[in-house]
Amino acid sequence: MAIRDIRLFGDPVLNSAADKVTVFDAALKRLVADMLETMDHAGGVGLAANQIGLTRRIFVFDCQGMRGHIVNPVWHPLGEAQQTGVEGCLSVPGVRGEVTRHNSVVARGQDCFGRPLTLRATGLLARCIQHEADHLDGVMFMRRMQPEQRKEAMAAIRAADWN
Repeated sequence: MAIRDIRLFGDPVLNSAADKVTVFDAALKRLVADMLETMDHAGGVGLAANQIGLTRRIFVFDCQGMRGHIVNPVWHPLGEAQQTGVEGCLSVPGVRGEVTRHNSVVARGQDCFGRPLTLRATGLLARCIQHEADHLDGVMFMRRMQPEQRKEAMAAIRAADWN
């Protein structure tokens, strides 16, 4: 396993839609292990492949007592209930803001062996699934903020020492 470099806001890969994974091999299993180790090292609850520079549709997660990964994820809301909460991102250190998301979702995809996977989630895990799936579509969480908060977040990014 290896800790990978996390790409930061401004890197074009973060605005790129990821490609569907079609090969399920030992390299994919190593990628999942590396992504989990990288996420743990950075103190996150989720990490998408494009955050480490790979445009592949896969993300890992560790929240609400569940740890794992989803390859080629597709999610759908369960009901109309929404939740508004503060989000951050490993690719945008120190920047946080309120984002409204669906409270409950079902995610479908595959595991690293190519087996079908279904995950029903609420609360933080549902938020994580939506956030990481957004990454795979090239969407950063700031685009989900209300305009005034987005403006504040962008000002914080411009002032950040990592930018």
